Order: sequence, then C-alpha cells, then structure tokens
Amino acid sequence: MNHFELFGLTPRFELDASALAETYRLLQAKFHPDRFAAAPQGERLVAVSRAAQINEAYAILKAPVRRAEYLLSLNGHDLRGETRTLQDRAFLMQQMEWREQLDEVRTASDVDAAIDALRREIKDEHQQQMQHVQSQLDQQSWELAADTVRKLKFIEKMLEEIERLEDSLLEL
Repeated sequence: MNHFELFGLTPRFELDASALAETYRLLQAKFHPDRFAAAPQGERLVAVSRAAQINEAYAILKAPVRRAEYLLSLNGHDLRGETRTLQDRAFLMQQMEWREQLDEVRTASDVDAAIDALRREIKDEHQQQMQHVQSQLDQQSWELAADTVRKLKFIEKMLEEIERLEDSLLEL
C-alpha cells in the first residue's frame, strides 16, 4: 500500500492539507501503540510498525517537494540518492550567483536587508518552480518534473543555509 492509498487519496501532487492532517489524526488515534499496550506482543509490534508507516507517509505527503519526489518514485523515477546532476545551464549559473550573494551577505553594510533580499529572491524562484512541478506532474511529464524537483531540492537547501547564516550572525 502506498502513502496515498494509506490516506485514502488519489496519487496526485495537489491535495487538501487540512484533510490530510485530519486523516493523519484519525489514523494515529486508531493505530497508536498505546492503544495496544495490553494486547499480545504480535499485535503491539504490528501497531508500532503501522504507526511508523503512518508517520512516514504523513511527513512525505505534507511536504510538497517530498510529495513530488514520492510521486515520481511511484512512476519509475526514484531521485533518492541519485548522483545525476542537473543539466540546466541557466539554473547552474543561478546557483553560483546565489552562493556568491550568500558569501557577500556577511560583509554587507546592512546584513538584515541583504539576507531578506536574498531570501525573497530565492522564495520567489521556489514558488515559480512549485507551479512548474505541479503542472508537469499533472501532465505526467516525469523527466521534466524530476529536473524541477532537483531544482527545488537545491532551492530548499539554499533557504536552509540562509537560515543557518542568519542564526549564526544573531549569535555574535
């Protein structure tokens, strides 16, 4: 049973986040290991396994990039642990520019403004790429969607690096 089936959903990128959360709560209540504390060991082990499966499925389905990656894997395009590099030269150049901007933030006259500007730029790109991947997945353009997910994963890592940099600058 795949994660979508577990939650009674059609395997597609767009989903109702509140319905997903509500189904998660219902499944957790039904299969929480505490409910099986007095049950035989076999039933307890099944409950623990089922609860872990529910938690993993929910974590993947609630995160749009992870959900897109999971949809791709269901359709024969498993990106986890791959070593293939992105071939989009324009995006590779953009990556280098963002890295340079991130390095320059430390010495900016207004560090907060520099961080905010970079974050805004990258979030705008994230939003555009999310629209692309939704359309590509809806059209079952698996290879294009896989490349877009690769871009999104890089973008999310950049946003994490910005947060780490901001946190480190606040500690000074």
